[in-house]
This record gives sequence, structure tokens and C-alpha cells, in this order.
Amino acid sequence: MWKILGGGPFPAVLDLSSSGLDSSTCLLANKGFVVLSIPVYQDNPAKVKGIHLDYFEEAIDFLKRHSKVGSKGIGVISRSKGGDIALSLAAFVPGVEAVVCINGCNANTAFPLYYKKRLILPPLSFDFKKLIPTESGAVIGMHVLDNPMAEENKDTLIPIERAKGQFLFVASEDDLNWDSKTYMDQMVERLKRHGKDNFESVCYPGAGHVMETPYGPYCPSSFHTVARRPAMWGGEARSHAAAEVHLWKKIQEFSRTHLSCEAAQ
Repeated sequence: MWKILGGGPFPAVLDLSSSGLDSSTCLLANKGFVVLSIPVYQDNPAKVKGIHLDYFEEAIDFLKRHSKVGSKGIGVISRSKGGDIALSLAAFVPGVEAVVCINGCNANTAFPLYYKKRLILPPLSFDFKKLIPTESGAVIGMHVLDNPMAEENKDTLIPIERAKGQFLFVASEDDLNWDSKTYMDQMVERLKRHGKDNFESVCYPGAGHVMETPYGPYCPSSFHTVARRPAMWGGEARSHAAAEVHLWKKIQEFSRTHLSCEAAQ
């Protein structure tokens, strides 16, 4: 999905969609950004054998060449599985200036990650036997992923210290899909250990996994495209809604700060 409103030049953002088209694409375009939304999965997740970073690099290069784009680098907005792809783009692909990672993992999850025809990150494994059933029939998946900090999984960790751009890490504290707050803390600790200060972080108590643009319907559960069954996302309705309002403003401020361009209209 591709949106431009107005004359430009504008800062550019790549929006990684994990579950179809996101309303944030149109809304960000209305706020003065060139926005390109592409799906994380180019096929049914059940058929995916690996993910190639080159596909997303092509989208970044397309934005960088576009006549309406005035920012020196590209921003990336990501959620869930899209988070580790965005972090990998920042670490391995030039020109990524600002990354918003919402409820993402600090390791490459589920599928091997390739770049320029070679494996760069093996996958952090998951075990669906660790899904927790609920009375509604939906499952809780926050313990499905293996521990990324375990010695045997260290190769799956994304070397985010290599990134030259800025990060906005976002974690929902009532995420039932995976342990987003722990992953965010581990990312922050890794950057600090490498002497980096190119990040901001924000936590939302009472918010669940699915953080969308504000004023839409609250989604406590829905079909999980990878687990292939209904999943609980977590969150308390009022707290989750307030978090979405705050985050939407935060994303715009962060993106304008780090993707500014001259003569923007």
C-alpha cells in the first residue's frame, strides 16, 4: 500500500505490516510522510521457509530514490514479528535512520533470515506445546518462544549495536503474545553495554500486544496467522486505548525529529 498526500518533499517511512493493511499508513501520509506499507509475509506463514532481508531493502531503496522524499534516511515502523525484521534492517542495511519497534523481540524469530544469499541470523525456535489454553478457546503464547539469552540461542540475537540510526522501543506490559517488556529491557541493556545512547523506550501498563492507531475497536483476541488458531493479545480496554493515543503522538514526534527534511510542505 502506497500513499502520498501533497507536494513535498517529505520524510519517508516503511510500514511493516504483520497482519494485512494498517490504518497507520493512510494516517501517517495525512500527517506529512511518504509511507510505503509492505507485508512481513509474502506467502502464507505456514509455507514460509525463510525471510530475505533483500526484499525489504528494495523497498527502502525505492523510497530513497523517490522524488517526493526529502529525508536523508528512511524510517521503519514495525510491530510483533515485523519488529525483529526492522531491527535487522537497522543493523545490516544502510540508510535506515529511525526504527519504531512495537512489541518486538531482540532475536530473529521463527524463520531463518537471509541477506545477499547468505544466512545472517538463525531463527529463535518456538514450541506450540507451551501455548496456554483459555476458557474462550483462544490461547496465550507469551512463553512459546525459547529464551533468546540462553547460550545456545546467542546466534539468533540481532546485533543492533551496529545500527547508525535511532530506536524507539515500545513494550506493552500486559502483552500475552510474548514477553515484550523483557525483550525491550534486553535490547536497552545491549545498547548500553556497547556504549550506545541512540534509543528511547516507553512502556505501557495495562496495554496488550496489538497496538494500533487510536480510536479503533479494542482487540483482546483474534486469529494468529502463525499459530493458526485464536490467540489472546492481552490488555485492559481503557488502559490499552490510552496507550494507543499516547503512542500515536510519540511515533509522529520521534519520526519528525529523526527524519526531518528541508523545505517540507
